Amino acid sequence: MATSLISRILIVGQGAMGLRHLAMARKLFPEAKIKILAKNKTNESIKLSDGFLEKDQLQYFAPQVAIIASPAPFHIKMALELAGAGIHLLIEKPLSSSTDRVVELIELAKGKNLTLMTGYNLRFSSSLMHFKELIEKKIVGKVLSVRCEVGQYLPDWRTNKDYRTTVSANHHLGGGVLLELSHEIDYLRWIFGELDWVNATLTRQSELEIDVEDTAHLTLGFEANSAGYQIVANLNLDFIRHDRTRSCTAICETGTIRWDGTNGTVKIYEQKTNNWKEVVENGVDIEETLMREWENFIHSVTNVQEPLVTGMDGLRVLEVVEAARESATEGSRVKVIKTPPVIDLMP
Repeated sequence: MATSLISRILIVGQGAMGLRHLAMARKLFPEAKIKILAKNKTNESIKLSDGFLEKDQLQYFAPQVAIIASPAPFHIKMALELAGAGIHLLIEKPLSSSTDRVVELIELAKGKNLTLMTGYNLRFSSSLMHFKELIEKKIVGKVLSVRCEVGQYLPDWRTNKDYRTTVSANHHLGGGVLLELSHEIDYLRWIFGELDWVNATLTRQSELEIDVEDTAHLTLGFEANSAGYQIVANLNLDFIRHDRTRSCTAICETGTIRWDGTNGTVKIYEQKTNNWKEVVENGVDIEETLMREWENFIHSVTNVQEPLVTGMDGLRVLEVVEAARESATEGSRVKVIKTPPVIDLMP
């Protein structure tokens, strides 16, 4: 499919990310027909789209690509219906709220040669890509340990909405820090490799009016290499801190590399200098990461190749989330049970 032939786009959901995807679709495809499938209708969607679509009208609109940005528990059912109709999919993170039927979706997309992309847009951050590159080059030796954290006071996330009504605050909508802040699990896998086990504590520490965990402390063990060496990471996620934070620190043999996602910088501390040196200062631009994500999605669709963040990547994150939940309940370390990769049997 040539890019010029993408003339019908469907956006499912019109929360904050749904509206961002709508704006990006309109920017990239100004002449396309863009329809919204959502429970409620807003004026903001009407301005950028070509109107709303009822579910029974889907086959007549026949979109070539669809963005699913509804609450996570509703992703898979809709995705299966759209993939069954031969529609390429970009599904906002997390891929779902559980692993149920995810493999079925991945197999369906494989069988129909469809793009199935998970929307972890942080992978398209320039500064995070530089952080990954420096680690792979072993600028300060091999990684010995990892510290990672992300946190922001939930009522400050979306100042124009009552936080109690948002997805983040509600269990039935797929809320809680494990799912809402699962970017960290995804990029840790991307940079340091697959995860082998997790030991987790999930709590509600604050007085926020929510029915989900507002804090998660995870110890993560990555798969050991051929020599038996294993990296261990500490990951803290929360909805409670007022000093907004997103960072990852890799402690290495002869120094330390630190990524700060709040300002888009990467710093290196070298043993020989005993000083921090800033090596990357790109700033933070969510729209830029979304643009790159869209470009990668469209490239995948038009060139029939896998996107940077696949459906299997989305499943791997959910497997870690489920292991973390089990660990928190059992009070012990839990092995991450990984589904074997779905093999494309098409000739």
